[in-house]
This record gives sequence, structure tokens and C-alpha cells, in this order.
Amino acid sequence: MKAAKWTQLIKTEAKRLGFLSCGISKAGFLAEEAPRLENWLNQNMHGEMQYMENHFDKRLDPTKLVEGARSVISLLLNYYPNDVQNPDSYKISKYAYGTDYHFVIKDKLKHLLHFIQEEIGEVHGRAFVDSAPVLDKAWAAKSGLGWIGKNSNLLTQQVGSFYFIAELIVDLELEYDAPVTDHCGTCTACIDACPTQAIVAPYVVDGSKCISYFTIELKNEIPAEFKGKFDDWMFGCDVCQDVCPWNRFSKPHNEPLFNPNPELVSFTKKDWEEITEDVFKKVFQKSAVKRTKLAGLKRNIDFIKE
Repeated sequence: MKAAKWTQLIKTEAKRLGFLSCGISKAGFLAEEAPRLENWLNQNMHGEMQYMENHFDKRLDPTKLVEGARSVISLLLNYYPNDVQNPDSYKISKYAYGTDYHFVIKDKLKHLLHFIQEEIGEVHGRAFVDSAPVLDKAWAAKSGLGWIGKNSNLLTQQVGSFYFIAELIVDLELEYDAPVTDHCGTCTACIDACPTQAIVAPYVVDGSKCISYFTIELKNEIPAEFKGKFDDWMFGCDVCQDVCPWNRFSKPHNEPLFNPNPELVSFTKKDWEEITEDVFKKVFQKSAVKRTKLAGLKRNIDFIKE
């Protein structure tokens, strides 16, 4: 009975903190994902993202990240924006419009963990937001929060896919949710629309061909063969999400920290091409775009406009 009561308590608090939804699954080895991940790495689909090769065992087993782990609490946080960028501008992925999500979600997760410890007692756990080798989409799917679509994003019938995924891994026994069924059907919208043909087969994305990889992760020169295929994306890419029919159900977020800097919305291509270090620091002071640095952003813009 306690597990049911605690589960309800956690889900109610997650909602109060602003999370879209909360699902819980039993911590353990991800047997189905292991061969998929191994195959993906063996085919070098991670490109220069060497970190994907590290901690293979931990990536598949949360009990190696948190001693005595019993439950993985998966959470979704909406970032679908109200504001649309200037159509005469280079494009930035919607997730990077506002304050870096790591900070926003980490705070909420700390509150949730503190709440669990206050209400339930001595519970040990860790919060994860892209910060450790956790297969967040796999855990979210296992927790019934959606299914992994043909574009390899987590999809839901209710709100599409424009949300962040985060986890609390705790040593507490809870009630577990069941996975939902796949609702991609015969649709191939994401595969057909990908500008660089990075979705090489349904449910398989070659990360080394993805515009997000080129504009954020890749530190070297962008391969010339992809010239003219970036469709003005200078940081990230939302094409496979924008065309997904389930995203017609996306609703704007209500998190003020995710609202964009006004300059970001008003900038034209000319403004971006002439951006200085000072302006870059001001506009992206607390943004995920800082990851690419000004030099990286300029490289991306030069690649697009040449």
C-alpha cells in the first residue's frame, strides 16, 4: 500500500513543479536496448561524439549509477514556444530559445528529491538531465510516457515531442507504469523531410549525418557534401519534429525561463552575420547556444550562406 501512496504523492508534486507528466519504471538492465546501442556505436553513427562510447554498462543499468536503485522516475517538461523566430533569420532549435534547460530542470529535480526525502524519509537518489550516461528516451518509454518514434524521439499522442526528458533514480520501491503502444503507423513524414537523410531507416538515426550534430557537436569542419542542405539551421534542427503529425497537439509552455531573449526573436540574417562577441554573450548569457561558442556559430553561418 505504501508504494501506491508514495507513487501518487510523487506524481502530484511533479505536476505542481510544472512537469508535463511523470512515469515510473523498475530500475534494471535494459536488455532490449543493449544490442541496439552496440550496433549503433559499431556503425559509427555517433560520429565524433566519443562520450557515447564511454560507460556502456552504466548507460544500460541505472543500478550502476545509484547504489541500491529500485526505481527510475521519468519526467517531461514542455518547451514548445509561443514566439516564432523572424522568418528572415537563421534558425535555432526551439529547445534553445530560453535559459539552458539543464539549470531549469536540475532545480525542479532537486525540489522533487527533497520533497520525497521530507515526505517519505531516508531516500537516496540522483537527478539526471543529460548529465550522465542515462538512456532517457528508453526509460521514458518504459515508464509509459510515450513511444520512441521513427525519428528516434519520444512521441506522445497528447502533446507531441517538444519536451525535455529528465530522471530521478532512487532506492525506493514504487508502483510501476506500463509502456504504451507505437502510433507511428505507416507515416514516414520525418524520414522524407530530413534535409540530410539522417534517418537511415525507421527508428534509426545516423547521428553523424544530423544537422544538430554538425551545428553543435562537431568541432571540425562540416563536410562539403552537406552544402546547401541545412535549410538555414545554424544551431540544432527541428525538421523531423516540425513535420510529425503528433506535434499538431503541442501547446505553448508556461515556463518564463524558456521565453527567448527579445533580440533572438528580432534578429535578421544580417544581424547574425555581423554578431560580435559582446552581443553573443549578452543574447546567449544563460542559453544552451553557448555550447557552440561564437566561433562555432560563425562557422555554421558561413557554411549555410556560402
